[in-house]
Amino acid sequence: MRVRSFRIESIRDNPPERYNGESVGELMTSSKSEQAISDLLHNLQIDVTSAHRTQCTSNWRDIDYSPDYNKFYFILDGEGWIRVDDQQIRPRPGQLCFMPAYTNQGYSAISDKPFLKYWCHFTTRAGAFDLFQWIGVPYCIDIQDKERMSRLFEQLVEPQGNSALVTLIRQKAVMLEILATFLEHVPVRILQHRSEEINRLNIIHDYVDKHLHLSVSVDELAALLHLHPNYFIAYFKKRFGISPHKYVNRKRMEKAKTLLMTTALSIKEVAALTGFADTNHFTKFFRKETGFSPTEFRGIYAS
Repeated sequence: MRVRSFRIESIRDNPPERYNGESVGELMTSSKSEQAISDLLHNLQIDVTSAHRTQCTSNWRDIDYSPDYNKFYFILDGEGWIRVDDQQIRPRPGQLCFMPAYTNQGYSAISDKPFLKYWCHFTTRAGAFDLFQWIGVPYCIDIQDKERMSRLFEQLVEPQGNSALVTLIRQKAVMLEILATFLEHVPVRILQHRSEEINRLNIIHDYVDKHLHLSVSVDELAALLHLHPNYFIAYFKKRFGISPHKYVNRKRMEKAKTLLMTTALSIKEVAALTGFADTNHFTKFFRKETGFSPTEFRGIYAS
């Protein structure tokens, strides 16, 4: 097999125009983009398939493969290179490297001092796709608090719990913390080929947000996107991981919680502003979703 030649560059010094192997759209600084991704994260499913601390050998090498999972490498020592599509990088000790699923990848040791690293394989399902099929991020960052990151990976590799259930939950929690630490230190962009779907979700969000006090029908939402209602239901659930009906109800609940926590409006007024003509129906719906009546919820959480 012929080995391709790649230019080695620093992501920090020369930011790419392509993330996750794709052209990128807008930087995710607008409230609409953030809202769309937040909607998707409501249904985020994260799974860790492997996590280890490994001293690589001098024959650590694979130059052409495309995994169906994401990877993090936290480099502790040594040297080598990794490649994501046409970007080759030489990570340094103290850097956290990300390699997204469904990209062409490679890696290799380059001396008699190969990497000592923590690593993990994981998936982050958000709707119909992995989270990183929606967003693009740089592949390598410096970690300021290296001791904390090492502790997180230690907990990921050997999660503690008095049962398999507790151990699994703690492992997912640690994975989420590592992921959050990474994302809060990198620019995040919507991948260009997903921007149309994000725009569609924004259209639905804006309409629902402005009409929560009314009865919002599937026919109305489908018409916004010029789709047949039956097709719209299937499309929405497949792409965004939730039915339109459940999406509207979730938005009603979010607004009801906000009003109960931040205003002195009566329960009847809150019900009316979130699309419930009958206060009893609102109370039953609220209790089913939260485990509390609106009055109990306000008493616990109101500022």
